[in-house]
Amino acid sequence: MAILSNLGKYKNTGLLMMRVGLGILFLYHGYPKLLGGPAKWTEIGHATKYVGIHFLPTFWGLMAACTETFGGFLLVIGLAFRPVCLLLTINLVVAAFMHFGTGGGLTEAAHAIEDAVVFAGLIFVGPGRYSVDGK
Repeated sequence: MAILSNLGKYKNTGLLMMRVGLGILFLYHGYPKLLGGPAKWTEIGHATKYVGIHFLPTFWGLMAACTETFGGFLLVIGLAFRPVCLLLTINLVVAAFMHFGTGGGLTEAAHAIEDAVVFAGLIFVGPGRYSVDGK
């Protein structure tokens, strides 16, 4: 469509919109998990058993909460963008396996899978010009 053909020159604006939107949402979901303390971290960390990790659930839960919270902030500003996207991809793959493992099926796992695909793609694309990492 000719009307939309010139939008390619605004790819950095699109990346900024994606970074800020996803970053705010991950902050929103991660911060309560981080504040939940050891009981909440252990609950979250038990999801690792669905990928074969059966030790230190409190540690893994804390790492997942930190990844969502601090990763969300780093997404917004575009700092350490690719490592954050990698960690969020791993976090979301574990979440998807947890949904499948608890019998939720694709309906429950779809959101985690969708976000994992987006973050995996963003590893290759980068943060764009309007970021701390931008060039």
